[in-house]
Amino acid sequence: MGTGTRASHPGTEADNAEADNAATADGRALSEAVRSVLAHIDAHARRAHPENAPPHSPAPTRPTGPTRSTGSAHPATLEALASCFGLSAFERDIVLLAAAAELDPTTGARCGAASGDPERAYPTFSLALAALPEPHWSALTPVAPLRRWRLIELADETRLTVSRLRLDERVLHFLAGSPYLDARLHGLLRRTTAPDALPASYDLAADRVAAGWAGDAGQRAPLRVELVGGDQRSRADIAAVAARRSGLGLYTLTAADLPTAPEERDRLARLWQREAVLLPAALLVETGDGLDREQAGTADAFIESAAVPLCVSSTDPRPGERQRGERVTVPTLDSEEQLGVWTAAFDGVPDISEDDLRGLVEQFSLPPHLIRAAGAGVVRDLPHANGTDATVLAWQAGLEEARMGMDELGRRIEPQASWGDLVLAERQLKILRETVAHVRQRATVYQEWGFASTLRRGLGVTALFAGGSGTGKTLAAEVMAKELGLDLFIIDLSQVVSKYIGETEKNLRKVFDAAERGGALLLFDEADALFGKRSEVKDSHDRYANLEVSYLLMRMEAYRGLAILTTNMKQALDTAFMRRIRFVVDFPFPGEAERAEIWRRVLPARAPMKGIDPERLARLTVAGGSIRNIALSGAFLAAEEGDRLRMRHMLEAARTEYLKLERSLTPSEVQGWI
Repeated sequence: MGTGTRASHPGTEADNAEADNAATADGRALSEAVRSVLAHIDAHARRAHPENAPPHSPAPTRPTGPTRSTGSAHPATLEALASCFGLSAFERDIVLLAAAAELDPTTGARCGAASGDPERAYPTFSLALAALPEPHWSALTPVAPLRRWRLIELADETRLTVSRLRLDERVLHFLAGSPYLDARLHGLLRRTTAPDALPASYDLAADRVAAGWAGDAGQRAPLRVELVGGDQRSRADIAAVAARRSGLGLYTLTAADLPTAPEERDRLARLWQREAVLLPAALLVETGDGLDREQAGTADAFIESAAVPLCVSSTDPRPGERQRGERVTVPTLDSEEQLGVWTAAFDGVPDISEDDLRGLVEQFSLPPHLIRAAGAGVVRDLPHANGTDATVLAWQAGLEEARMGMDELGRRIEPQASWGDLVLAERQLKILRETVAHVRQRATVYQEWGFASTLRRGLGVTALFAGGSGTGKTLAAEVMAKELGLDLFIIDLSQVVSKYIGETEKNLRKVFDAAERGGALLLFDEADALFGKRSEVKDSHDRYANLEVSYLLMRMEAYRGLAILTTNMKQALDTAFMRRIRFVVDFPFPGEAERAEIWRRVLPARAPMKGIDPERLARLTVAGGSIRNIALSGAFLAAEEGDRLRMRHMLEAARTEYLKLERSLTPSEVQGWI
């Protein structure tokens, strides 16, 4: 397939000059072909209506035998149009006659003379049947190329033979050597350009897509390919490279934008198929994950009608019985391929070694286009980095690109807390540091030392933080994220769990798939909402609830980062699930000594204070979260009075906090405060 039109895609200056010369030659040939078809109109006027014939028209001659064309010098664009749409010689001459009405100002008068009616000064099917060589009635039918592909339009479709014939504007510009995307497709389609290079495995996928478009004699659905997996941009890059290798451009259409009305959808399908031939180009239909039943049916009908190269792009294979051609899966890049992409993206950036790049590969699992974006960002920012190390900038760029798609799935916290902000017993701190070591050294242990090949499953680092509200579970996760140089994403399981079967797993998959890009630290808050003790399976809902829990644990165990569950009720968790968690950290309610230390760390040294006694404040039997609330509220009360922070401010703030906790202050807690 293809017309070989040279103006479809930009090239070098020499290529453009050659295209301009060819367009000029085609323009001359088109003018000559138009004059030739008009000569037949004049000849008919001489024969049928000699009194109306133009005074300087050629002498009337009646063809004595079959004639295949009106002239021998046809422009390449006309030959391409005739070849691609299967036009007969008669249909090709009708195209020229309609083009003449736009290009030659004498056409109207000459048509009026030939039809014997000066009021009918325009091309018609009846005139074409009478005046042009090799006429056949089938050219007029709606299923014949002229009307099926909207090459010719009728001003009044109720008057078939005498209605004015108009050449479609897009076809006219094509014949004149000025191809462009039909204006009726603007807003629906967008041009997709191919990257300069692809990783080797992506390159093979592009070859498979191109081969799927080529098809073979025994293939039931040639020209269609289903491209699944990866992210949307990666699929588009693969399809664009496949199109370039096939000599095609690539345009992308979102399935949700397809018209649902059958007649509008059919009109769009025909318009695109004509466009695919004229450009030439392939189409990438991005089906996405949010199509409702009606939109999915519309997309299937549109895809089914395609008779030009088309690629169906989706994260997962679309369900259904209709064949969508060969299925090509976007491969997962191995570490060496990722290293190659990172190396190319940071080529020319000083002070980044191969070891630094390997560290980025171990942490981030980004598609090539995001790696290139990260590299471009570092190159842009490095001159203004004020001495910041290029490796640090590269890590930050990787984090920024990995965040794409995560912010809408959870609450992101940029970690600021350090180990000094935690008030925990050494036993808990030791487990937290050991957990960090498991994440930091996973590449060494799993790959270099070979443990991944012997263990195979359960390689993800999972932890359970158990303790009451405000005991420091989220703070500990923030400290660990800071230590690892990662983002902390807090996932509210109450927003993830759905009453609809299968939706919870879909939501969890979105979270983990997005987090895999950067190995973010995931904190699933209030896990006991999902991880209660398993009850006897009495109905399908009980069974699916257990499947949801199993799916979450499976994804946690396979996750390349650190996934943490928090609970206020450890005793409510099933012991069978507890065995699948690698680390369990208990966050006890702080004793009086720990509370005093928390008070000392919460109160800033530069805050104006008078008479503040952390030892007395520690008598309040509240956890660290409440201590922070009381300290902050007391500070605002003091600031509003224009006074220094005093114990009476703390007392007032403590009363407010206790009301929130539905408790009452005891005399022993506040004795000696004022």
